[in-house]
Amino acid sequence: MTACFVRVAALGLLVLGAGMSPASAQTTTVPAPMTSTQNAPHNVLQLSASGQVEVEQDLLTLSLGATREGADAASAQASLRQVLDEALKQVRPSAQPGQMDVRTGAFSVYPRYDRNGRIGGWQGRAELILEGRDFARITQAAARASSMGIGQLAFGLSREQRARVEAEAQAQAIERFKARAADIARAFGFAGYTLREVSVSGDAGDIAPRMVGMASPARAMAADAPVPVEPGRALVQVTVSGTVQAR
Repeated sequence: MTACFVRVAALGLLVLGAGMSPASAQTTTVPAPMTSTQNAPHNVLQLSASGQVEVEQDLLTLSLGATREGADAASAQASLRQVLDEALKQVRPSAQPGQMDVRTGAFSVYPRYDRNGRIGGWQGRAELILEGRDFARITQAAARASSMGIGQLAFGLSREQRARVEAEAQAQAIERFKARAADIARAFGFAGYTLREVSVSGDAGDIAPRMVGMASPARAMAADAPVPVEPGRALVQVTVSGTVQAR
């Protein structure tokens, strides 16, 4: 009875030994995941630099307008269309791409109400816009459009002028960015830097915007006299921002 028990116990130990060795029974070591600080780059500097160029505005936008009234919407609209057609005939011969472009602006008809809240008539307004780089051509054409008065003058930069000036300001900004990055890297004891990422943005605004007072249509168009205009100056600015890694 005792011998039989010993054999069974020994057999059980043999089976256990065959299934798992002492070495395999030990705890398995799993590598710990790397933290974000281990992957983060070092010695990264963030900076920006700007380039600015001042230039005279070379684009004039002149708006002509007229208002007409009528007993009903159709008659007011017909009167406005007649005025607009007449003005277009007077200014179109002077049109030249880039120098003076002609386009129609807002055209609207709306009711007028009396003191009792009832519609007492209709009124409308039409606009004609002259735009270009030839200021003399534009103002002379506007003077010939005697059926419409000047509503607004605005100055700006043509696409050609803006592109040229932005390229100049961008070149300045890039050179200043590079010089500043090198100076800062040296100040921290590094030999140089590597560019990581960069963004470029631009902006243009008036330095001294000019407010042009408009006379009444009858006075402004007297004797086909063009309205005197004087452009201001614009400041075009380009900013380069980004990060560099000192090395």
